[in-house]
Amino acid sequence: MTYDLCLHNGEVVVPGEGLRRMSIGIRDGRIAALIEAGETVRATRVIDCTGKWVFPGVIDPHTHIGFGDKANDWASETQTAMLGGVTGLMSFWRAESLTESAGPWREEGLARSRIDFGLHFGITSQSHIEELPHAARTHGVTSIKVYLMYKGETGAAKGFTEVDDALLFRALQVGARIPGGVVGVHCENTEVIPVFRAPLKEAGRNDLPAWNAQSPDFLETENVFRVAFFGAKAGCPVNIVHMSALESLDLVRRMRHPARPPIHVETCIHYLSLSENAPIGLHGKVNPPLRTQADIDGLWEGVREGDISTIGSDHVPRKAATKGPDLWRASAGFPGIAQILPVLLEEGHHKRGIPLQTLAAATSRNVARLYNLDGKGCIAPGYDADFAIVDPDGETLVDHAALPSHSDYSPYQGKRCRGAITHTVLRGNILVEDGRPAPVPGTTGRYIQRNAGKETT
Repeated sequence: MTYDLCLHNGEVVVPGEGLRRMSIGIRDGRIAALIEAGETVRATRVIDCTGKWVFPGVIDPHTHIGFGDKANDWASETQTAMLGGVTGLMSFWRAESLTESAGPWREEGLARSRIDFGLHFGITSQSHIEELPHAARTHGVTSIKVYLMYKGETGAAKGFTEVDDALLFRALQVGARIPGGVVGVHCENTEVIPVFRAPLKEAGRNDLPAWNAQSPDFLETENVFRVAFFGAKAGCPVNIVHMSALESLDLVRRMRHPARPPIHVETCIHYLSLSENAPIGLHGKVNPPLRTQADIDGLWEGVREGDISTIGSDHVPRKAATKGPDLWRASAGFPGIAQILPVLLEEGHHKRGIPLQTLAAATSRNVARLYNLDGKGCIAPGYDADFAIVDPDGETLVDHAALPSHSDYSPYQGKRCRGAITHTVLRGNILVEDGRPAPVPGTTGRYIQRNAGKETT
């Protein structure tokens, strides 16, 4: 049997299982066979993976494409992603009408994206709740997000006037009726933040730790309780996105119960690698804030134990000029999609001994399972041939200038990570070769359509 492509003799990282030395035969964009190491394989193209780790392609579950240069983000940010071994992403989309606006945005992605992509719907109004079942079926979107940080005055400043507990609960009720539906929530009690913010501003604080002080960890944890409790009453699985605090994770552990809907937890690489004391100044402003080293260490144990199931970047490709003129007026969020695998290998595997298969599960298999991404996230016959090949003896030096992102800075600038991504493969197409973009004719990204089915009663 002749294959289109063979990944020969690599240490294949099987998510949740372990390493297996073998070759992978690929035909028509899918995995056709897993072949014992040493067997002769005939293929049109062979990549020698001897001594290298073969990961499933990373699927970033949390990005904000269009928040930098909307006209060009699909191209620049997905080209950046593929250099980091990312073969798929999920991006948040919110607009006045989800049904009418999501189609054109999806077409923009199909025209420009170099990797596969799907959408989450952002819910900020009661009209979104009304149109959600139809919008979900029309666009194949089964995941939504509610922004509790946009309650009250904070939301009104951004034009959101309907974010409250009623919106949250209605979103959970509707999400429970969408097949495979999951409701993600940004958890921060923005109504209490002013209690802490006012004295900090009066004291003239302009340092990064002040951002953590104005929204301390328990304001996230309080919202986590509300979301999980409402989710149980509404019969809806919930996903606590970009969890930042150990106290929040401990609460989730206590609230999980076999008789209740699942409580999923996502964290991001910055909450696993950057503390409030990182020497990055205003570049480190993000919501929720960077926390303490104790939170970082505790969240890593959650990854190790499986209590945290997915890890993303919360990639926001804005310019450094938006990170000022002071802490209180700087934009929140920063880029990071290309650093997911390098940071996790350095901070998780090398420094803390997290098994490679655990990292692969959190960045591929678990993402695909949570969001019903058919054909993604596993290394098995029939699945899409999406891979990130890593030279464990290489090194990644983070340098924003080496990436095509619209963003012109990185909070990880200068960080050295053991392990270098040599190849990225999407559905059998080689996107990155020897660490550099490979010539690929045309656009390679596809939209990941999920089955939202019919609304149930």
